[in-house]
Amino acid sequence: MIARILTVAAVLLAPANVLAQQAGAPLPPEVRAQMADLPKVIPAPADPDAIPLYGVRTPGKASTENWSQQGDNVVVRNVTRPTLTPVLPDPAKATGAAVIVAPGGGFMALSTETEGFQVARVLAKHGIAAFVLKYRLVPTPTGEGEARTYSVHRLIAALSDPASGGESLRNPESTEDGLAALQLVRTNAAKWGIDPARVGMIGFSAGAMTSLATALAPQPEARPAFIGFIYGPQIAVQVPVKAPALFDAIALDDAIFPSMGFPIVENWHKAKRPVELHAYGRGNHGFGLGRPGTTTTLVMEEFIARLSMQGFLGGPAGK
Repeated sequence: MIARILTVAAVLLAPANVLAQQAGAPLPPEVRAQMADLPKVIPAPADPDAIPLYGVRTPGKASTENWSQQGDNVVVRNVTRPTLTPVLPDPAKATGAAVIVAPGGGFMALSTETEGFQVARVLAKHGIAAFVLKYRLVPTPTGEGEARTYSVHRLIAALSDPASGGESLRNPESTEDGLAALQLVRTNAAKWGIDPARVGMIGFSAGAMTSLATALAPQPEARPAFIGFIYGPQIAVQVPVKAPALFDAIALDDAIFPSMGFPIVENWHKAKRPVELHAYGRGNHGFGLGRPGTTTTLVMEEFIARLSMQGFLGGPAGK
């Protein structure tokens, strides 16, 4: 299990193909070479449309953030000030539906481009108002190298028991931010041309865990209307009455959350709540909009088709 985690741990933290050692274990030469391939440190990208999630009460400071880039991904760490950035569709194509997008990164980073804005742009293209959520994270060291070592060791400890679903990684503030994002979008529904009954979430990895936590909120009115649970842990959960519709997508060769069956889907089905599962043969963890050469490239098309089938993209919201 440790070896499998090591091979994809960097996917949760940044797009670099970097491995880290298990505590006390020597690094093989090929891994030492890859450790030098750290992301490029960059200034915080301009985000003039970002909305402080709690208005004047929004905690934290943007100055705590550490930004980096490698390839087509942009990653942020040490988020203490949560924000929500709208990516709105052409009004002529707008369906009235909205989706909050929660990137992943092991609750220690956010893949803001490959699991955030790229996803939001696809949704907007299909007439769905999208909102990229920058939620609060667990602190990591400032330097990229030190942060990588710290984060991978934390991942190893949290994921050594697959049945736990990495629960010890969770930052409780991410759930608070997810629920606040839902409330913010619903409060401003008229401004953005949105039906407040058709506001959902889609999350990737840690973002999937955040989306699920909002779906399990004690107050039904606070929950999203639907969630996309993309390469999240396939663990059993207690499904509440009036649970949102669930779209679950994961690759069967996922090395972070290895296949243990699909208890979450079975529980949703037993509770007689809407659920759909897509278990791709290959794709591993962190495939975002899809890994070329695999059927994971269909994930957004299938998610949007599911929303349409249930009536979320026009007419009365799905039940």
